[in-house]
Amino acid sequence: MNRSFFAKNPSVLVFLALLGLFTVLVSVLSEAYGPGVISTSFVKTLGKTLCLCLVAIAMDLVWGYCGILSLGHFAFFGLGGYMIGMWLMYARTEIIVAESMANATIPPTPQEIIDGIGTQIFGVVGSSEFPLIWSFADSLVLQLILVVAVPGLLALVFGWLAFRSRVTGVYLSILTQAMTLALSLYLFQNESGLRGNNGLSGLQNLPGADGISQDYISVWFFWASALALALAYILSAWVVSGKFGSVIRGIRDDEARVRFLGYSVEAYKLFIFTLTAVMAGIAGALYYPQAGIINPGEVAPIASIYLAVWVAIGGRGRLYGAVIGAAAVSLLSTWFTGGQVPSIPLGFFTIDWVDWWQVLLGLSFVLVTLLAPKGIGGLVDLITGSLAPDRHGADLGPDQGSLQEEEATK
Repeated sequence: MNRSFFAKNPSVLVFLALLGLFTVLVSVLSEAYGPGVISTSFVKTLGKTLCLCLVAIAMDLVWGYCGILSLGHFAFFGLGGYMIGMWLMYARTEIIVAESMANATIPPTPQEIIDGIGTQIFGVVGSSEFPLIWSFADSLVLQLILVVAVPGLLALVFGWLAFRSRVTGVYLSILTQAMTLALSLYLFQNESGLRGNNGLSGLQNLPGADGISQDYISVWFFWASALALALAYILSAWVVSGKFGSVIRGIRDDEARVRFLGYSVEAYKLFIFTLTAVMAGIAGALYYPQAGIINPGEVAPIASIYLAVWVAIGGRGRLYGAVIGAAAVSLLSTWFTGGQVPSIPLGFFTIDWVDWWQVLLGLSFVLVTLLAPKGIGGLVDLITGSLAPDRHGADLGPDQGSLQEEEATK
């Protein structure tokens, strides 16, 4: 009798239960729906943390399971943020411009309103014309499609070119980093059409929601982030289970052997690379409205390197490890860089954690790599005793008695 997906993957149910409990607790303790034990700013921090957990799962899927060390996945994260940010900024500016022109003696024409919107948005870079990339900025539906389509198409084209050339290992990592650097440098230019170094701002102000306080909006985005994380976790767990999951793990461990067995390695890698890019784009589209601003610095190569560090600390090859690593580093970063940790005077020198946090993060990465290569997720395995499957002496090979439990654990 075939067992259900959740019966075969009980850790998914555990994760969903913990995430659901966490979501309920934050909601009932928030300023919007509870006594305000958790402030609105911290609810936004938690919502952004959930988005980072989502992109960490994408990174774990492409690196921990498929063996592709991508140093460019935060670029897809940023592109998702830019796509939704364009609509937020356009729609919000349209309301402001329409209200300012409403009292004019002669009612403004639609073109005058569009010109006013262009002046408001692009005046900071000395322009008033809408670039071609803003063609669909007035449509929420189309921009939501672009949240998925732009990162997905970029990953599809890049992956197809790289994988068909059989670029692997450190060379592929360098290529993904070069892609990210090129995108970041392009976005820094005013001619990119995305306001250059100024980026897109005011994204926390939802169009048409002036009468709704940020208390409620922050909780709504927190709910959306939690839902997206839950769905992504289920999807990722389904992808890595069964035959498909075995093939991509085989590609990670011995790509040549998997190709020799007749599998289309490039197709599997391209699917995972594109899927995870889409997941990263969705995470970015939820993150930046909570952050309120996005600029080219967000897609710099260092951000993607941090993402790899999170997954390594959490334990790659374990979806819950990626979540633990991203959540731990994100919250600790907020704590250390928010000035809440007192400086340590040493007489001749003072350790200011705002400046030394990145050093601590790098040291943690080195220590985890040397002392706990399986990351925090490996410690969870030790505690739960899930290092080896309990097959109760069942056959593990094609022939009866070919490999028994006692042999398998040696």
